[in-house]
Amino acid sequence: MENKRRDFIKQLSVAGAAMATGSLVSCTEKETAGNSKTANNDIESRLIVPKAQGLKLTGTFIDEISHDIPHQNWGEKEWDQDFRYMQAVGIDTVIMIRSGYKKFITYPSEYLMKEFGCYKPSVDLLDMFLRLADKYGMKFYFGLYDSGKYWATGDLTWEIESNKYVIEEVWKMYGHFKSFQGWYLSQEISRATKGAINAFSSLGKQCKDVSGGLPTLISPWIDGKKAVAAASSTISREDAVSVEQHEKEWSEIFDGIKGNVDACAFQDGHIDYDELDAFFSVNKKMADRYGIECWTNAETFDRDMPIKFLPIKFDKLRLKLEAAARVNYDKGITFEFSHFMSPQSAYLQAGHLYDRYKEYFNI
Repeated sequence: MENKRRDFIKQLSVAGAAMATGSLVSCTEKETAGNSKTANNDIESRLIVPKAQGLKLTGTFIDEISHDIPHQNWGEKEWDQDFRYMQAVGIDTVIMIRSGYKKFITYPSEYLMKEFGCYKPSVDLLDMFLRLADKYGMKFYFGLYDSGKYWATGDLTWEIESNKYVIEEVWKMYGHFKSFQGWYLSQEISRATKGAINAFSSLGKQCKDVSGGLPTLISPWIDGKKAVAAASSTISREDAVSVEQHEKEWSEIFDGIKGNVDACAFQDGHIDYDELDAFFSVNKKMADRYGIECWTNAETFDRDMPIKFLPIKFDKLRLKLEAAARVNYDKGITFEFSHFMSPQSAYLQAGHLYDRYKEYFNI
């Protein structure tokens, strides 16, 4: 019996030593892993191009009423985190791309629910964005309502009547927020479009009149070789606008909207990279001539792939930002941070783009 007891105690001792050794190994492994993680934070890409030669992004659209990109279903916790990520890289302006599209809306608009049969949102997103912009010291631009009729008819005059009431309603409900600092005329065009000058002038004037002169912004696209429909299986076309025709048409538009539109941010993704300098130079020249600020809408999604749409390759974004810097654009904004550049985006590549951007600009 005594021998059995000694054997049992001996077995316990061996097991205990093994457990202690295992614990020691486990702790050592964790410590090594921790040291590796710390070491990895010191590793940086070896860029062979000069850093920080591009125009920094200081603004972004917010696409909460998503049209052709997937919804991320964020709540206020996730949006708060995203505003912190934005602030960390120098973004000071957020632009709600539209307050509604067809029947989906960002705020409980009595007018839109009654007149257009819009669905009541579960959260007042407009109130949330304004509170977050206040919290993080950012400017907020309100994007007008998009009825969808322009896309079906090609006539912008449809949008004047609906937004006439939206502008009044929104300013009355939310104009007291400190961050409410501008308006985005969300109707997008590329060339001389029926009713465009009248629509932009009328809507811009009303926005400025009701708010005591707050600035207005438009973001058209250039009708270049990559201006194809999102639903199209192709990524380019032959009948692209020339630089000369682009200048002719937009000089006429700028002349008609000056005084009511304060800034224009052309979308930069519809032209090829070797065309950037030619079109950007013309854009800046026209904007300066008519007293309009020249911004760039540096798209952070890729138009060169058949899969629509994924975060852009960093070098493509770099080329566009460097071209904007060469012609002294006034401000760089993007469509859009939360899907295509945020570390918490549904796309894993977006967080890597965020890291590459920070390395390039020494942030």
